[in-house]
Amino acid sequence: MRTTTSRGLQPNVLGTFDTIVMAVAGSAPAYSLAATTAVLFGAVGFAGPAALLYCAIPMFGIVLAYARLGRIDVNAGAGYSWVGRTLHPFLGFLSGWALVFAATVFMVAGSLPAGSLTLALVAPGLASSTPLATAVGACWFLLMLGVVLGGTRLTVRAQLLMSGIEMAILLAFVLAAVAHRGRAVAFDWSWFGLGHFHGPEGFAAGALIAAFYYWGWDVTSNLSEETRNSRRTAGLAALVGVGFVFLLFVAFTVAVNVLLPADRILDAGPNVLAVLGEEIWPGVGGKLLVVAVILSTVATLETTLLQVTRSLFAMGRDRTLPAALGLVHRRWNTPWVAIAAVGAAALVLFAAAAAAGSVQRILRDAVSAIGLQIAFYYGLAGIAAAVAYKSLLLRSVKNLLLGGVWPLLGSAFMLWAFVESLGELSTTALTIGLGGLAAGLVPMAVYRRRGSDYYRPARLDAGRALAAAGEAAPTSPGARLRDKSYATDF
Repeated sequence: MRTTTSRGLQPNVLGTFDTIVMAVAGSAPAYSLAATTAVLFGAVGFAGPAALLYCAIPMFGIVLAYARLGRIDVNAGAGYSWVGRTLHPFLGFLSGWALVFAATVFMVAGSLPAGSLTLALVAPGLASSTPLATAVGACWFLLMLGVVLGGTRLTVRAQLLMSGIEMAILLAFVLAAVAHRGRAVAFDWSWFGLGHFHGPEGFAAGALIAAFYYWGWDVTSNLSEETRNSRRTAGLAALVGVGFVFLLFVAFTVAVNVLLPADRILDAGPNVLAVLGEEIWPGVGGKLLVVAVILSTVATLETTLLQVTRSLFAMGRDRTLPAALGLVHRRWNTPWVAIAAVGAAALVLFAAAAAAGSVQRILRDAVSAIGLQIAFYYGLAGIAAAVAYKSLLLRSVKNLLLGGVWPLLGSAFMLWAFVESLGELSTTALTIGLGGLAAGLVPMAVYRRRGSDYYRPARLDAGRALAAAGEAAPTSPGARLRDKSYATDF
């Protein structure tokens, strides 16, 4: 297998529509609803729609932060690069490490439902077996590992097929839920208020779980080196993707509240969408939504693999992790060593999961632990955007709001949820979440001592970057309209 450190990722593979699909698939609508709805209901009861709403508002601030940072630094490492060049290289490395660790844990948290649901379709009596569910989930994971290894074009084609079918099923069931006559409880606007939360700790726990719903849209930034006109496309796709999945998440969460009694929601666990499907369309509906969840799970395994391997590629390229991770396959233009490393680590976790408890318990702890990691690195990105654009914030009200106030509010919310939820999480979730972050201190110390240039960064300053882009931009009005990468406003 021939590789070379001088080769980069293949540019201009993804268009705007492809990137929007990646953003939606990264958030994994059907999987997130299946894996997390019962967890969210157990934490906040009927306030699930409120948790999704109040998390979406600051989440859009983080999306704006990513969009603006991506305009001045196109980098497969995304937050790893941006935080390191604005706040501090130590924080930047830990930001990238948090994503890598969370994504690796998710390989198991995502594959287990795919395995158990596949068994539920073909051999229902075996679906409750954790070892069998782990084995089937591992097969799905290895299949997606091969697709991602085969190159970005193959990955995009597979993603369009899987996400297209998933979206068609989900949208059909949204319409069917609206028309359905059976009601467990009447719809109540208070579900969008604060009254159902059990104090600040309950609100923070709900916000952390809701953050897991949305997580994954930032794959667009990790794919920026492979995207056409990525300075604009990656951010735009993320905004559209988060807006779409927010509406979908709220619609299904309201439908679950209305159509299913509380005890059925909690008993269903990760099978809540199948139970909802049976309620709406007995006999067929449950199976269709199970198919949607399987497709969503497999699709998000693919986008998560893209995200973590591109992050590892950037870290290997910068020599903050073994340089071999920055190697690119000569034929497929993929970071094959990073892909192999993630595959090996995930298989070890699969073996551990097979010996662990129930699928539902593994999911609950994994979702909470991943939520901690998400809140950490999203929070740092919001601050990084404000720091990078500090010289431009007072040029217009739009710059101040979109480049400073909103990202900082999003960052404050994420970091508050991180701290506030520490007292609510299980020992296992805390061990995975905080222990995973702490583990990053070891490679950080080792590779800093080896003299990686990452720890002597060129500061990221939007004023200078955009001024340089403006000087390099074409001078004719028509040409400048075609090249908007130098613009200060998003």
